[in-house]
This record gives sequence, structure tokens and C-alpha cells, in this order.
Amino acid sequence: MKISARNVFDGNVEAIKPGAINSEVDVLLPGGLRIVATVTNDSVSELGLVAGKAVKALVKASSVLVLADGAGVRLSARNRLEGSVSALIEGPVSTEVAITLANGLNVYATITREGAAALGLKVGVAAAAVFKAPSVIIGVSS
Repeated sequence: MKISARNVFDGNVEAIKPGAINSEVDVLLPGGLRIVATVTNDSVSELGLVAGKAVKALVKASSVLVLADGAGVRLSARNRLEGSVSALIEGPVSTEVAITLANGLNVYATITREGAAALGLKVGVAAAAVFKAPSVIIGVSS
């Protein structure tokens, strides 16, 4: 399967917290990092999600925010993956930011060129990739 999402993470379902319509699905990534996804209860059932099941967590780069110098910043977004900027590809309007995490995985964000400049992003700068749980799509092999 080929997809357009820039961020594809292999992991395992760690826990599922059901709600009235949606469930929170905790996905454990290599190195102990976690991603939280919000998916419908129907999707949990249709995908056969249970603790321990291998899944892919997908996040479009345009859904990822970049946080620099975020010490003490509290956010409502459930996913905050800390790392450092490992690459920048600047275009006339947008900049692709690669953030390498402690487990060696990369998270990609597409932000405005102006935003990247305002954050002072450079290779080696500490940064966090931030995204909301509903922005995570869960996939399973058939």
C-alpha cells in the first residue's frame, strides 16, 4: 500500500479507552515512545484493535506543529514527541522540518517558511513535534 502521509510509525496497541462514540488508542512505538489516537468505536471493532496488536499510526506532515523552546508550555494536544531538528527543506512558501526522536525515528512537519524563521529552526536545535489525537490514523495489515 502506498499512502501520502509523510509520517508512518510501526507500533503496537498498548491500551484502548472506550468512550460513547470514540475510543482513545495508545500506540507504543519502539524505544518506549507513545502516540495517542482518537478513532471511532466502529473503527476499533472493524480493525480488530486489541492490546498487543501490531498497527501503523499515520500522521500527515501538515497536521504536525513544531514547538521550539517549549519548556513549561502546556498544550491540549495529546501527542508531543521531543527531539532535535535533523533537516530543513525550505521552499518559497513552506518548510519541511525533520525532527529526529530519541528512538531514532523521524517526524516530519510542513510549516510556513515564515514560521520556521520565527522559531529560529536550524539543524541541531531542540524541538518537539506536536499533533492532536484525532489527526492520527490507525491502519492494520489485512
